[in-house]
Amino acid sequence: MNERYSKLLQYNTSGLGCWLSLIIFALIVGKIGLGGVVSGFLILVALLFIVPVIGFWGFQWWLKRKLTQAECPVCNYEFTGLKNTEFNCPNCGESLQVEGDRFARMTPLGTIDVDAIEVSVQSIEDVN
Repeated sequence: MNERYSKLLQYNTSGLGCWLSLIIFALIVGKIGLGGVVSGFLILVALLFIVPVIGFWGFQWWLKRKLTQAECPVCNYEFTGLKNTEFNCPNCGESLQVEGDRFARMTPLGTIDVDAIEVSVQSIEDVN
């Protein structure tokens, strides 16, 4: 008995969305005119093509400003890193940061970083 009443209360709303879209479009055309709707659509299509191109160029410009390509001061492995970031060398694992246009080792406060220079024995004996 409940099935009979439920079939009486069912409505077919499959075409309602189409009719609502048509009514809304007619109201917009009546309010601003067909020329405004067409020009607005053309502006939207133009923006859909122009905005990705401008975004791609802007992203390339940003990358050129933010990327640094240099050598690791420990192992002389050349790679690329982002400025203002701390990272590890992919070759030796040394902790690095960008200083200017080169990479620098990150050392704890109070550590003195020294570069060793090889001196031949003959030059020391010649001086004496």
